[in-house]
Amino acid sequence: MQPSPPPLLGESPAFHAALAHVSRVAPLERPLLVIGERGTGKELVAARLHYLSRRWDRPFVKVNCAALTESLLDSELFGHEAGAFTGAIRRQIGRVEQADSGTLFLDEIATASPAVQEKLLRAVEYGEIERVGGRTQTVDVRVIGATNADLPALAEAGLFRADLLDRLAFDVVTLPPLRARREDIPVLAEHFALGMVRELERPLFPGFAPRALEQLLGHGWPGNVRELRNAVERSVAASDPDGPVEEILLDPFASAWRPAAPSAPVSPPVADEEPVPGDDFQERVRRFESGLLKTALECNRFNQRQTAQALGLGYHQLRGLLKKHGLIGSPE
Repeated sequence: MQPSPPPLLGESPAFHAALAHVSRVAPLERPLLVIGERGTGKELVAARLHYLSRRWDRPFVKVNCAALTESLLDSELFGHEAGAFTGAIRRQIGRVEQADSGTLFLDEIATASPAVQEKLLRAVEYGEIERVGGRTQTVDVRVIGATNADLPALAEAGLFRADLLDRLAFDVVTLPPLRARREDIPVLAEHFALGMVRELERPLFPGFAPRALEQLLGHGWPGNVRELRNAVERSVAASDPDGPVEEILLDPFASAWRPAAPSAPVSPPVADEEPVPGDDFQERVRRFESGLLKTALECNRFNQRQTAQALGLGYHQLRGLLKKHGLIGSPE
């Protein structure tokens, strides 16, 4: 018996249009991208794409690319043979191989390093992978990538492989944020509230008071459905079991004794560069980029994560640029 796709609740036109798109592309044996802000349900949509496809009874393997360093992500995706490197005591089967004949979901794919992107391209283009220290193998995997980043802009800036983007973007499902489907907020809020009431083993859910409903509909929900769920469950847990939820606790950090925020990463000053006789355009761009990176590192005391944040880059994107300019040896 075929398992049911994960539930996705909503009644708004924008939400139904997205679901219709998912249903249309799910049966196609092609790579896909799921784009949306944080908390919009990208993983749920990827699971729905899998369970509505002909691969529904095969593996659905998930990897969060942002949760692993470059070397760990490489090993996690492609595996390694015993003795391939120090500490490789036994063979490890990578996630791509585990997903053979099924679907591989790559969350936060924009954070994958250039080296990992190159291997992914080969897996998507030719169905070929290599464990570290092993031989080339063939796999049959449908890849679904997800991100909240602007991948075409990253590719234009040289921070994401354009050829990999071309292969993954056979079709792109873009999910609407919660602020674009406000009529779905009461439906979702009641669903999450009922789930919390069951977890707390209360006999019933008395509903939301008018003030609480106003808060639900008036909030911007930058964290989308995930933020809504947390806020509703938090508020139900804190409410009187015998009466309606009177207030939505939007900010769990709200307190008179909340610690002061740390200083933000420092954006480097941008200085005008005097042209050097004989320099061509590319060389001037290279020197400007290198100087900007050096200044940003110094401003942020060589903390690469703060430097990446100050420049509006992902951590692995910054690392790639530091390697490109021979700055990777800078201390963290």
